[in-house]
Amino acid sequence: MTNTAPRSPLSRIALAALAGWVLLLVAISRWMGEQARHWLPVQASTAAPLVDNLFSLETAIGTFVFLAVVSVMGWVVLFNRAEKYDETDAVPIEGNTRLEVIWTLIPFLLVMAIAFWTIRAMDDLGMLGPMEHIHPRNSLEEVGGYPADRLPPEQVEVIARQWSWEFRYPGSNVSSTELHLALDQPVTLRLVSEDVLHGFYIPAFRVKQDVVPGRAIDLNITPTREGVYRLRDSQFSGTWFAANQADVVVESASSHNTWLEQAARHPLQPGLSVAVQEYAVRQSRSNPGWATVPPAPPPQVNVPGDPHQPHEA
Repeated sequence: MTNTAPRSPLSRIALAALAGWVLLLVAISRWMGEQARHWLPVQASTAAPLVDNLFSLETAIGTFVFLAVVSVMGWVVLFNRAEKYDETDAVPIEGNTRLEVIWTLIPFLLVMAIAFWTIRAMDDLGMLGPMEHIHPRNSLEEVGGYPADRLPPEQVEVIARQWSWEFRYPGSNVSSTELHLALDQPVTLRLVSEDVLHGFYIPAFRVKQDVVPGRAIDLNITPTREGVYRLRDSQFSGTWFAANQADVVVESASSHNTWLEQAARHPLQPGLSVAVQEYAVRQSRSNPGWATVPPAPPPQVNVPGDPHQPHEA
């Protein structure tokens, strides 16, 4: 005969212990959320603190949920185990409205909290500008829409290709394969692709944006920390996509203007392209291996940059 006697309610001591344990989990979760900020690269743009706050919140929530589930599992294993050799089924719990409300309401509140902070962060960021259709043909001017000396003010054109980056600066004929930006100066990056889908990703800026073929996408950023950082291709764009990287140099406004003046006096020369170098080595072998798309020729730029320059993030 099944024992269906109601269980006694929790004592005050048990409730106090449960409340204390929940408060301990909250404290640990808050601590983990703060520690999560140290797992990320340095903050080098106005977007970074907003993204880090959201990451900290998600880490804290994930920690609390994980510890709460493990706590329940541990309690069951330690204090609610069946007797030795007991192979009977447990008494099913049905029709517990309070329990169903709790396990529905808690995930709902957590998801809504994450959604609220995400929408708030995206609204404060305001990074993504307009996107316009373009029709790639043969020349860079037709792909990007503007030659460098006719770019709108405060807009740098970013051209992605297999597998190199090229940057053109407004108000001059300067181009480079390393991105130079002025400290604390808002800038709009006009992202275009010559071939396939690429990903514009600067970890220190907490900025990632797909570069879509046939689209010109405006991305608004403001660097806030001087230094050299790394731009990476976050999308699989072919064999050498992992080598499709470039330095991002953030410097003072005066240093940036000096760099532009000096760069304008440099003749055009092939820019950096690790893919071209590795492809040449590969083709020189008797067995070059599997077939692959030949890399695009290195862009002709004023400043190719230094491939051995130390960088952060």
